Amino acid sequence: MSRRALYVETVIRTDLDTLWAHTQDPELHRRWDLRFGEIETSGPGQFAYRTRVLGLSIGGTGTHAGERRRPDGTRTSALKFGSQDSRSLIRSGAGYWRYTPERGGVRFVAGFDYETRWGPAGRLADRAFRPLFGWATAWSFDRLRIWLETGTPPERQAWLAPSADRCRRAPARRRDGVAPSLLSTLERP
Repeated sequence: MSRRALYVETVIRTDLDTLWAHTQDPELHRRWDLRFGEIETSGPGQFAYRTRVLGLSIGGTGTHAGERRRPDGTRTSALKFGSQDSRSLIRSGAGYWRYTPERGGVRFVAGFDYETRWGPAGRLADRAFRPLFGWATAWSFDRLRIWLETGTPPERQAWLAPSADRCRRAPARRRDGVAPSLLSTLERP
């Protein structure tokens, strides 16, 4: 991951299996994640997504893999994604989710980075887009936290209930921001 990579961390008072289910099941995932309107499985280890950006419907595809049983008790999910849609600022990217059981809950971490298209104009646009994408990820993590801790479904939460400020946006320890080796085993979509 580059120094521009996005990082989001929160602790959710739930059990590991419940958090895993709500992040790995496309139907549950799309309900809490502001970044995606649709997520569908398109084959083993493959998915398709669709989102709306400035009123435009943008789609892409990805590959993913998960380590559900690790010797240290953690879990990891890794993905590579991209869009062939020339309207999408994001050309391709990669990331991971790390699930670490703690007393009273699970520390849930995301790290991801992406490459832009449109040359210098894309790099300029990304100066505004990247912070918004990081904010949307953190806001979504808090939306998920509220759902799992209180039982209030995302659709019934007030828009101001989740807060990106409740999430850490930089690794506390150096190893927290290191991508898992599982990521290198995935093919590009």
